[in-house]
Amino acid sequence: MTNLSPTLPGGTWNLGDLTVSRFGYGAMQLAGPWVMGPPADRSAALAVLRDAVELGITHIDTSDAYGPRITNEIIKEALHPYPVRLNIVTKVGGNRDDQGGWPTAREPDQLRKQIGENLESLGLNTLGLVNLRLGNAEGTVAGSIAESFQALVDMQEQGLIRHLGVSNATPEQVAEAMDIAPIVSVQNMYNLAFRQDDELIDLLNTQGIAYVPFFPLGGFSPLQSAALSAVASRLDTTPMSVALSWLLQRSPNILLIPGTSSPAHLRENIAGAGLRFAVSDIAELNTIGR
Repeated sequence: MTNLSPTLPGGTWNLGDLTVSRFGYGAMQLAGPWVMGPPADRSAALAVLRDAVELGITHIDTSDAYGPRITNEIIKEALHPYPVRLNIVTKVGGNRDDQGGWPTAREPDQLRKQIGENLESLGLNTLGLVNLRLGNAEGTVAGSIAESFQALVDMQEQGLIRHLGVSNATPEQVAEAMDIAPIVSVQNMYNLAFRQDDELIDLLNTQGIAYVPFFPLGGFSPLQSAALSAVASRLDTTPMSVALSWLLQRSPNILLIPGTSSPAHLRENIAGAGLRFAVSDIAELNTIGR
């Protein structure tokens, strides 16, 4: 695989027939505090999206639940009509309540409504990749996903969705989805300090399926580790740069979607993800979360 832009680390990956930069962009932070309401600086939100595309990013992750609708509307305003190479990935399976909570919404009629809302807010006729969000705000929850996933398969057959994935899923739920229809990605929480999916990542890599870690930098509680700080100090960089670069080097099927509302921070993330480690650095980093 070749990189679409010399500025981006990691090269590319194929999500089915969609080629994306392994360094992508997550749009969650374009909404207001706690992913509710509009951003404080809409012009900066528009600018960071345009910069991302200009820098060669071809994978933008979003959801109509962010805001709600805010991030999708900003993406459409900033980038529509979309460049041919740009792939927008969204997710369904949850809504927002007035208190900022994330209630589940995975009944077939709820999913059909969410797909329609994503199509409308993004200005698309077909969604390139839709992840079914499982579990709840606290994490994964075991149980069958057959009815919900089949509803998305039905919409895929109608031409509303091109490819399917799952998010916040247990390994058993990933296997269940694959028994129903092909998937091209799994989007779960994973980072240096939270490595419960190590075996799953390796298995998916053998099957050509992407693994997309959400909260790659720890989410609302940034990663803290003496080992991480020590490696960053030796390399004269930031702990967050080390954490992003480690993920890219962890496995070739890992795709990054770090978010930011700052164009300058976007460039810092890209530069940081291109770090190279000595064997001793990797060994030290691998002690985190073990």
